[in-house]
Amino acid sequence: MGEKRLYHKVANEILELIDSGVFPIGSRLPGERDLAEKFGVSRVSVREAEIALQAQGRLEIKVGSGAYVIDGGGEPGGALPKVGPFELTEARALFEAEAAALAAPIISVDALEKLQEYVEAMSGRTPNGMSAEEADQAFHRTIAVATNNPAIIYTIESLWKMRREAAQMQRVYKSVCERDTTFREKEHGAILDALKNRDSAAARAAMRAHFTRMIEALLIASEEEAYQEVKRKTSESRSRFLLSTHITN
Repeated sequence: MGEKRLYHKVANEILELIDSGVFPIGSRLPGERDLAEKFGVSRVSVREAEIALQAQGRLEIKVGSGAYVIDGGGEPGGALPKVGPFELTEARALFEAEAAALAAPIISVDALEKLQEYVEAMSGRTPNGMSAEEADQAFHRTIAVATNNPAIIYTIESLWKMRREAAQMQRVYKSVCERDTTFREKEHGAILDALKNRDSAAARAAMRAHFTRMIEALLIASEEEAYQEVKRKTSESRSRFLLSTHITN
């Protein structure tokens, strides 16, 4: 797996220890250094895993004290709201643009290096086994985690959950993303450049531009889909009419 979504692997391993009772509810996790040695990863990966678990309602991170295991009742899940691609993209534009602006001044060098890898993976230039779709999601999630704000992480995770689990959403986004691979790399590169420059305004603008283009692409895709549906219905009507005429004659 290497660095590919390494925090996710660490988070899963911590969850297994929690669920098995090694770290019961109310207990304090070992320090970042100890966990990093235990899992053979960097302290940054441990920190990202703990932030992700806090967003899921499984940990509470107390500044100066550590991470504590809490009840998992707050984990994102349940029935997804019924939203369409436009509503979802509009919400992502709102939250992710501000997340990028918030992350710009404080994002770590390690996170910036990961973002660079993800941009390269979107173009297929790096043989790391990560698909363009996986790299896209990892890119946006890394920015969310870089805000160090569990509420923002939770919200963006939930928006991605809607995209992943709604069949219609997967189909529409896939058709748009496969058509616009060049745009995807260029737009994510612009977001990364703004983050590297620690420019909040530019990061916000670049993220908004990315989603504005996505909305325009969704409009085009919807128009084409509607046109194809009209053609299909017209063809069916024509076939029925010709059949009826043939029977009458």
